[in-house]
Amino acid sequence: MHNVRIDGDRLWRSLMTMAEIGATDRGGVRRLALTGVDKDARDLFVRWCREAGCTMSVDGIGNIFARRPGRDPLRPPVLIGSHLDSQPTGGKFDGTYGVLAGLEVVRALNDAGTETEAAIEVVDWTNEEGSRFQPPMVGSGVFAGVFALDKARAAKDTEGTSLGEALSAIGYAGPAAVGGRPVGAYFEAHIEQGPILEAERRTIGVVTGAQGQRWYEVTVTGQEAHAGPTPMPVRRDALVGAARVIAAVRHIGNDFAPHGRSTCGFVEVYPNSRNVIPGRVFVTVDLRHPDDVALAAMDAALRDACKSLGEEEKLFVDIQQILHFAAQPFDASCVAAVRGAAERLGHPHMDIVSGAGHDAVYMARAVPAAMVFVPCEGGISHSEI
Repeated sequence: MHNVRIDGDRLWRSLMTMAEIGATDRGGVRRLALTGVDKDARDLFVRWCREAGCTMSVDGIGNIFARRPGRDPLRPPVLIGSHLDSQPTGGKFDGTYGVLAGLEVVRALNDAGTETEAAIEVVDWTNEEGSRFQPPMVGSGVFAGVFALDKARAAKDTEGTSLGEALSAIGYAGPAAVGGRPVGAYFEAHIEQGPILEAERRTIGVVTGAQGQRWYEVTVTGQEAHAGPTPMPVRRDALVGAARVIAAVRHIGNDFAPHGRSTCGFVEVYPNSRNVIPGRVFVTVDLRHPDDVALAAMDAALRDACKSLGEEEKLFVDIQQILHFAAQPFDASCVAAVRGAAERLGHPHMDIVSGAGHDAVYMARAVPAAMVFVPCEGGISHSEI
């Protein structure tokens, strides 16, 4: 087994071929979950897996599994994978690297004529990004029992299409049950999506766990009015309130340095007219920290800031937490296996905590799991360039 080596050139060619599906003019990809281009990417993945001798299955949330059998059919399989869907302005490697690295493992084992004891299954999880359907990481979440299948399939995009309808439209509403079966371990290779490995000149990030996250939808409501006749002291400007929310979120991240993260990523203004004082603003908030106590304190700071600004600006501020998962440590034996492999192969490595959510986070709740990070240029992710 120690003599098995992947074909780096073949992996690169596969990555570049997959990147042609949904390619953007700026060099990235746009493959929103369960769209036509996601179907094309899935179809190519399935074809490559079949050519590698795998048997294919698709479950009721659209997760795709490519199985290479092992010597012992009673042993639970080892899963390797990630996702093929992207952000609206995504990069070539986010998610895709983990799926195709898993396929390259299968191809390399085939080339070497090596038979494993347990089966290996390469998996493409559905709707990891959450760009089209909420919540994110829904395929792995249903598999791990975090979300109910019916509720996940009922989620709708901005056009009113449900996830279940989109699955059927592209032919990936599979017959297999979702989860509920033994898994020996799950490993996910992924670009770091940050600058640490590159700055430290390390080839491998041994991921020990993932940050906790809280996502919110904040609606600030005031009163729309004419921009000219309305005196400044009597205005109830929802956009001013939202700006103060955004500034407060920035301060919260800095106050919980160095590990705190805070972001406002989406803003929607109503009525969004040049000469009308905004009456309602919708803004998203993303808080992250690897310590659950600190994350709870960040939550409290956000709520206090919203309460204060609402009173001062005479606005109503509604906060809805739509996602919360605690900081998730990965399985110690799986982490040790990654670290040991990096040491044996002479790769410079370091322990690291994932700042992003990944399918491995939900899988770790149900099965032994770990991740392998590789550097990404400039630490940039969720970007076409």
